Amino acid sequence: MGTVAIIGTGFVADLYAASLRTFPDITVVACYDKDAERLQRFCTYWHLPAVDSLDAALGSAATLVLNLTNPHAHFEVSRLALEAGKHVYSEKPLSTDFADAVTLHHLAKERGLQIASAPCSLLSEAAQTLRMAVEQGRIGVPKLIYAELDDDYISQAPLTKWKSESGTPWPVEDELVVGCTLEHAGYYLTWLMAMFGPVRTTVSASAGLADVSALTSAPTAPDYSSATLFFESGVVARLTCSILAPHDHHIRVIGDRGVASVTEAWNNRAPVRIRTRHVIRRRMINSPVARKVPPAAFTRHPSVKRRGAAAMNFMLGPAEMLDAIAAGREAVQAGDFALHLTEVSLAIQSAGENTGAQHMTTSFVQPPLTRWSGQRTGQ
Repeated sequence: MGTVAIIGTGFVADLYAASLRTFPDITVVACYDKDAERLQRFCTYWHLPAVDSLDAALGSAATLVLNLTNPHAHFEVSRLALEAGKHVYSEKPLSTDFADAVTLHHLAKERGLQIASAPCSLLSEAAQTLRMAVEQGRIGVPKLIYAELDDDYISQAPLTKWKSESGTPWPVEDELVVGCTLEHAGYYLTWLMAMFGPVRTTVSASAGLADVSALTSAPTAPDYSSATLFFESGVVARLTCSILAPHDHHIRVIGDRGVASVTEAWNNRAPVRIRTRHVIRRRMINSPVARKVPPAAFTRHPSVKRRGAAAMNFMLGPAEMLDAIAAGREAVQAGDFALHLTEVSLAIQSAGENTGAQHMTTSFVQPPLTRWSGQRTGQ
């Protein structure tokens, strides 16, 4: 199917390595990390080949580079990979600076290459089934979406005890400096973009509320954000991210005939349920019994076991991208889609208290319902 090089073997790399087991036709030809001890621990645990320099990784036979480095290194590593003639799948965001993201987007186009951004949960069974139900008109015409990505009061959790499968500690300082919006908003924002197209305007607010001085002395990003997103298609969504409010990963798509919902963004096979609206005598009610939407065959993907808070196959995006490259088409998450995701995410995070409405400058062609299952003939 394809060859990849992994750049960055920290905490998230273990999630990709575990997911790689579901795609035996993807071969890792090189792994590199600036921390030699971390690189060796990762490669020994997963039985993957290590190289001793970034140049060696970029000079390998890999078709696709997985950029799993610290977010503040994303731009430089992706730029070097593109200049080396490699396609790039980057962990979120493409860059912490939008101008740099635009530079990567243009460079990829100039070189005839593709660059995509995580997360890939829009390819999951849950996301595709939700989109299928909405497009089939099961809730009527969609009007409003409520999406929550709250992860409880993280700064009071036993963070020093969180380790990846190969033993790498959770990067506490990086997470606080990058912020929950850039880390998490994409999990539902990509679903919404796939279903409803580009965002025209965001009206957002963000704030840093928790005292995390005991965890880092570096300037930290907002730990709360709330955005009202006005889509070109006319749909409006409210998206909330925080690492303070009690855990809540609900998404509810509200139509003029009912509501479709999913309770967990980080479970690729979370069920989609629908409650239709009825008038009985003089009362309007939502059906007390939620009907589960059966997934179509094309929505099924290789699954992974739950690891911590997530039951996500992190390789769905890279695998789909390798298929797209082989077929000569653009990957679902690449190009204009990835750039728009970055612009919207950064707009929400940077909103602060008094920014007001921000009008997006990027757009993309809304992809059709992705009938890519990731299954392989004979498996």
